[in-house]
Amino acid sequence: MAHPDGFLLAGVMGWPVMHSRSPLIHNHWFKVHGMAGTYVPLAIQQAALASALRAMHALGFAGCNLTIPHKQTAMEIVDEISDAARSIGAISCVTVRPDGSLMGTNNDAFGFIRNLKQEQPHWRADAGPAVVIGAGGGSRAVCYGLMQEGVKEIRLLNRGFERAQSIADEFGGVISAEPWSQRHEVMDGAALVVNTTSQGMVGQTALDIQLTLLPLSALVADIVYIPLETPFLAAARQRGNRTVNGLGMLLHQGPLAWKAWFGFEPAVTTELRVLVEASI
Repeated sequence: MAHPDGFLLAGVMGWPVMHSRSPLIHNHWFKVHGMAGTYVPLAIQQAALASALRAMHALGFAGCNLTIPHKQTAMEIVDEISDAARSIGAISCVTVRPDGSLMGTNNDAFGFIRNLKQEQPHWRADAGPAVVIGAGGGSRAVCYGLMQEGVKEIRLLNRGFERAQSIADEFGGVISAEPWSQRHEVMDGAALVVNTTSQGMVGQTALDIQLTLLPLSALVADIVYIPLETPFLAAARQRGNRTVNGLGMLLHQGPLAWKAWFGFEPAVTTELRVLVEASI
């Protein structure tokens, strides 16, 4: 919902949130399209999320993105949930409707797949098995996206086997939960490997995965984007695998949010990517 004077408002809610690159991305689009509006970081503690979301209508916000720790909590607050968000079990984007009701969607899977296709146009879902590392919200989004694209086999790894098995049970037969002790062996024959954990992020330890058995033809991706090249991606690149970092997943979620909020999809350009990379 636009402000009565035509000034457009949107933002990102999280705790903490000031590290987010989303304001840089969305305010770039406001500038490029000559639109009067702004996108702001909103530091909201978990106990205040419901009040903050409900206040958006009165404040004239078109909607907001959600980041940690709000993506699951919002499921109990919004008035309607998209099929993707329900399947993934988390909301990444909220749209304020004219009557003040809230629609929750999840653009994480779309962002991941569109980034994969933009960075590696020759990637094919039927190229072979995918290995997904981690069993959190990012993993659920990646698994959902890969399944929607038609990947026939997903080998899911997580230090806690029960969480991986829970996703496998919920999503169906395409996903098989694999024990962490077999994490090196399950790389054999894979066509795609995706790290969805925070391992390798600035301040975190590197991911303990050996790629010895991974075919050199396999694509290796990480949803982490700080740093742009994690130790995991560096190891894959050095042995000759193609790699995709996590920045594009963030960039490519934005256009869908704008479609819901403002009625059109802005472009993810090289200029925008360079702008955000320079801030990291």
